[in-house]
Parts: sequence; structure tokens; C-alpha cells
Amino acid sequence: MSVQVDWITNKQPTEDSSLSLWQQIKEDWIAHGRDWTLPGFRSVAVHRFGVWRKKIKPKLLQIPFSILYLMLYRRIRNHYGIELLYTVKLGRRVVIHHQGTIIINAYASIDDDCQICQGVTLGSRYPDRPYDAPRLGKGVEVGAGAKILGNVTIGDYARIGANAVVLCDVPAGATAVGIPAKIIK
Repeated sequence: MSVQVDWITNKQPTEDSSLSLWQQIKEDWIAHGRDWTLPGFRSVAVHRFGVWRKKIKPKLLQIPFSILYLMLYRRIRNHYGIELLYTVKLGRRVVIHHQGTIIINAYASIDDDCQICQGVTLGSRYPDRPYDAPRLGKGVEVGAGAKILGNVTIGDYARIGANAVVLCDVPAGATAVGIPAKIIK
């Protein structure tokens, strides 16, 4: 899937271009408590590298960086269980807590200051609609084991409870819990 995303969509992820690769990685490092050994920080750093390498011109010079990216991506995915392709639109200071079975759809969008715990899936709901991916607003907190499936928008500063299964939009500032998730006051 990681290589096919390039060829099928020819899509360039839109990232904050005002920061260099090293500035983004430094900001992520600070957001992860200045600990470079954390699997969440490593996965986000590899993601940033994957986005950066697509900006290299001419395309022939991308090849060695693409090979390195694929090796690093597969290492993160297989060793830590965090699947975060470079095509995910990832905001600034996104924190991935812990490790293990974190699956993020290649077409998902995660805004600034979001926090994602272990066991989270941001995926498509139907196999025949892979482009229907969740969109997380600013400051969203996703609890351990939560599943957000389909073309769903999670509003700014919303909270998704542990093990919740979200199948519909969640308004800004709301908390969603349960299976299927319901909004609580």
C-alpha cells in the first residue's frame, strides 16, 4: 500500500511549509517530552521525513531517500505497531502515546496538538471506499483502543473515550464514548 499510494494518487500531502524538516522534528520532540526514544516520536519523525523527501527535485534524487523512508517506515510499523504513512495529513505537535496497533488510514487528516493513545484505528468503514477517512480537528484526544471509522469529522478539542467506536461526526468540544459512540454532556 505504501508504494501504491504514490502511483495511484500522485498526491502531495499538504504540510506546514513555513517550518523546515528539522524545525518540525524539534517541535515534535518537545511535544513528546524531549525523549527521542519514544516510538510515537520516531513514527512522527519518519512521517515528516517521508513528506520532506517528496519535495526533492528532480525526482531522480528522491530515489535513495524513498528507499530509506520505506525501510524506516516498515521498521516502525513492524517493530512498534504504528502504521503512519507519509500521505496522512499530519498537523503540528501531534503526540502518539505508547505503541501497538495504531492504524491510521493513508488518507486521514490529523490537525495540530492531537493526542493518540495505543490501539487506535482511524480507518475506512467500507472496503470499497478507502478514501473515506476520518478528519480530526485541533486538540482532539483519542483514548486507548478507540476506533474512528469512515468519512467522520471530529471537531476541535473533542475527546473520544477509550474503546469507543465512532461512526458519525462529533461536534467541537464534545466527548464521545461507547459502542457505537454517543455524545455525553
